[in-house]
Amino acid sequence: MKYKTSSVLLIFAVLLTTNCKQENNKTETVSLEEMASASKSLNDWFQKQWDEDVALSPMTQTYLGDKTDYDKWDDLSKNAEEKKLERSKSRLAFLKDSTYLNVLDEPTKLSYRLAVQHFENEIEDYQYRLYTYPVNQMFGIHSQVPSFLINMHKITNKSDAEAYVSRLNGVGIFFDQTIEGLKEREAAGIMLPKFVFPKVLESCNNILKGQPFETGNKQSTLLKDFSEKVNALDIKKEEKNTLIQSAEKALVSSVKPAYEKLISFLQEQAKRANNDDGAWKFPNGEKFFNNALARTTTTKMTSEEIHELGLSEVERIHSEMEAIKNKVGFEGSLQEFFTFMKNDKQFYYPDSKEGRDAYMKKATMIIDSMKSRLDELFLTKPKAKMIVKAVEPFREKAAGKAFYQQPAIDGSRPGTYYANMYDIMAMPNYQMEALAYHEGIPGHHMQIAIAQELEGIPMFRKMGGYTAYIEGWGLYSEKVPKEMGMYSDPYSDFGRLAMELWRACRLVVDTGIHSKKWTREKGIDYYVENTPNAKSDAVKMVERHIVMPSQATAYKVGMNKILELREKAKNELNDKFDIREFHDIVLLNGALPLNILEELVNAWITETSKKVNQAA
Repeated sequence: MKYKTSSVLLIFAVLLTTNCKQENNKTETVSLEEMASASKSLNDWFQKQWDEDVALSPMTQTYLGDKTDYDKWDDLSKNAEEKKLERSKSRLAFLKDSTYLNVLDEPTKLSYRLAVQHFENEIEDYQYRLYTYPVNQMFGIHSQVPSFLINMHKITNKSDAEAYVSRLNGVGIFFDQTIEGLKEREAAGIMLPKFVFPKVLESCNNILKGQPFETGNKQSTLLKDFSEKVNALDIKKEEKNTLIQSAEKALVSSVKPAYEKLISFLQEQAKRANNDDGAWKFPNGEKFFNNALARTTTTKMTSEEIHELGLSEVERIHSEMEAIKNKVGFEGSLQEFFTFMKNDKQFYYPDSKEGRDAYMKKATMIIDSMKSRLDELFLTKPKAKMIVKAVEPFREKAAGKAFYQQPAIDGSRPGTYYANMYDIMAMPNYQMEALAYHEGIPGHHMQIAIAQELEGIPMFRKMGGYTAYIEGWGLYSEKVPKEMGMYSDPYSDFGRLAMELWRACRLVVDTGIHSKKWTREKGIDYYVENTPNAKSDAVKMVERHIVMPSQATAYKVGMNKILELREKAKNELNDKFDIREFHDIVLLNGALPLNILEELVNAWITETSKKVNQAA
């Protein structure tokens, strides 16, 4: 959408008129026409900023189903980061030039508040731009390139295939920028912990296995993906062969040297790494972590408060697990019950292709069953479809046990619930329901897909994210089916509690590592001693805490706030409380900071109470 200067002038004209009216103590208010015009103009401005950002990010374009720069990668250079900072400063200055809140409609007022907060945070957080690990065992450029090409870069014609090859040829610059970023971080005293390097190096080497990097019959991950997509096209065989040969050349001449250069750099850097894991090791590490907690939870909770909340929640959930242990007639301690749940074969699918296929089939059935009961929970449902898929072999070893990938906003790609079949002993059948509800329906798919399909709000709100809200909803979505009687037996209910317990332990261990100087081993021991999960789960989780400070604190903090607000609404509205209306209030504004979510729920309670009183 083209931006028109006259629209901006209209905003200022309306603002000036409004301020004059207020200063003269008159009772006049802004007309509906003025409010509509001002709101439209500011929303047009939001759209312009969104379009500008998308135009600068070829990868975002692809995520959105836009093929404008289908042959390019994003710019990861320091210069690009500096320009982004300047854009944020300019945008914030524009928004703060006048008191927009006096003339905007309510949805646009909220957009204004969120935008101001976003730009303020971006500017303040620039000082911590190096406090990240752009290459790690969870994610990073080394795994993002194949994952992105396989899952996002669709090939529906010859031009798409040529763009794929161009992206293969562009990997070298992409990786060079990553290496420069790693060097800059090391110079600033920020470097990957020692345990991360072997995992990243293994992932890198996996990409270089198979044709055309090696002789043999097996194709490499990327060549296999490209060949399958091209062979599905309705073009001549000669054209297909030419395209595949171009990809093979790009893989050998561009992709291979790019990975080899990154591998060589990481091997050298690993020699200088140490085993210090927490954010406390960074320059101003305590200040950084406190800021990270504030951004992640969207609260003012301190690290100590979050740690103590975790300890109390662990104690509560252990008590509820004790009740289930007694209900199923298990004789022994809770820790012995954990061991039984970890090791008894009845709780695991066979470690075979057949077992993995059975797991995926059952996971799909759970999702389908929940779909049939959505009318009990929601007035608004997404149009986007959702599928269940196993994590691809090239990244399954390092990936989490389950996660969600949002649908394309244009409907060209469904939402996807990924289940990790690498370690079948890390995927007990008693946790299947809670996992599916969290990552799929009614969890992330309902929240994210509905947000993307909202009308009348800017794109930055449709596509935005506040971790405590998003993951709080996911964890809340594990509990709601329990209230509907969806968990099939006491063991699956134990699985639900085990999942919640896992998130409670995260509060303890994340803050333990980054504030209390817990070691990696102490964090792993805490999970093993306090949960029924496999040790491999504990290892992955602690390593995730280390490379993503504060991220895992969002789940319980967010869930607790949603439950608190729901309980308040129930108590104040009594029999007029409708959970479907409550879920609309929670979901129909997109992702929000928890304090603003609380404002909206309180306003809904007040308005509903008023209507009830008027009807009486």
